[in-house]
Parts: sequence; C-alpha cells; structure tokens
Amino acid sequence: MTELFGATRNVVKDRYSLLTPAGFVTSYLPGWEKATCIVLISPAMGARFCQFLITLGKDGHGRGNTGATEYFAYLLEGTGSLALNDKKHRLEPGSYAYVPPGQDIHFQGSSDEAKFLIFQKPYQPLASVGKPEPIFGHEREVKGQPFLGNEDARLQVLLPDNPAFDLAVNIFTYQPGATLPFVETHVMEHGLLMLSGQGVYRLDADYHPVRAGDAIWMAPYCPQWFVAMGKTPARYIYYKDVNRDPM
Repeated sequence: MTELFGATRNVVKDRYSLLTPAGFVTSYLPGWEKATCIVLISPAMGARFCQFLITLGKDGHGRGNTGATEYFAYLLEGTGSLALNDKKHRLEPGSYAYVPPGQDIHFQGSSDEAKFLIFQKPYQPLASVGKPEPIFGHEREVKGQPFLGNEDARLQVLLPDNPAFDLAVNIFTYQPGATLPFVETHVMEHGLLMLSGQGVYRLDADYHPVRAGDAIWMAPYCPQWFVAMGKTPARYIYYKDVNRDPM
C-alpha cells in the first residue's frame, strides 16, 4: 500500500527507535565505493554501537581497518565476499562474519547487488582474556533451539558464548501467534532488523506494527515484547552487548 502523504511509522525517542524502509536515507561512508549506505542506528540517537545497511553494486566494495572496533556482517541478499588476512571468503544469503579489532578488511560485491547488515561497536578488552578470533559461518549451520521451552519460538545463537566476546548476535524465529514469554527489561542494548514476516513490538509503553525491513533500537532497560502475526513465520536478527561489567 502507498503510505499516506506526510505520514510515517518511523519513531525516534530517547529509549527506542523504529525506522522503516519508506523513510531510509542514504549516507556517504568513507571507504565504501559504488555502495548505497544507510545508517540505521548510531551514537547520534543515543546508541553505543552502529547498525548499517550496505548495498554493493557491480564492482562495489568497502575497504579499511577495523581499528578499535569490531564488526559483525550478515549477508541479506545477493552474493559477495569478505577478504580478511589476505584470504577471501565467499558469502551468500545467510552467511555471516565476525571481525575483531585491528584487522584489514575488504568487502566486495559480485555481478548482482550484495546487501549487507553490519553491526559495529568499540571492542571492550577483558583482563586476562584475549580478543576473539575471526569467525565465518552460515545460519543454516546453527540449529534453532526452543526459547524457554517454546517450540514455536526458536533462537539461533550465531557467536560463541564465552567471555572473549562482548557482543552477541542471534536470529529469532516465531511461528504465527508465538510471543516472547514476558515483557523483558534488562541492561543489554539491542539493534534489530526484521528479516521476514510481521508482528507487533512493544517498545517502552508503546505498541508498534512491524514487518520485514524494519529496524529497531532499544536502549538498556527499555521494556520490550513481541508477538508474531499473519500467516507466515516472523524472523529477526538482533545485536546485544554481553559479558562486561556494567560499571
């Protein structure tokens, strides 16, 4: 449906934001060439990380060094590659990569468009624990586990659960009618992208219809809850910060 002129589902508040594709605006990001870059979440809205959508056209690429930050990249559409330590890794939809700080990286597209979701944050070292090694994988290799025993809400944990990592990235899949079992309120911050389906997300005290392509930022302690609606499963991928002292 065509959006009503002057209307939007976009909401940006102190504790959360909902950004929808109808309102996405491109930005230029250094290091990216022949690329469409959309900054979905950043410190400018109060977040402590960044979430990008990067679409590489034919011969498009992004090159640089991660510096003091770490990256998690997930390929949404098309085919592409990520070169790390002089080794090129081919990526297809559902492929993902974790890149620790201090790494030279080179993203490339192929003959078709390659659309990446990227999370970036400053890495927080932990005394006596070394920084993580790079990881490449595919979501099909990660079995979904029932969330708190609910077979209709399954969680795929894409990164190892160990103290070296200060972030986690998961994929949640809900059958129609499935919900989070309670309204969560916690210290972790979230960045989320709806991958498919639709539903209703509670953010703080507000309820928002959401669908594939929508992006959500949730600040620490923002009350949150989700119900999948419609006739097909709803899926989203999300980031959270973990394993560090809140002080």
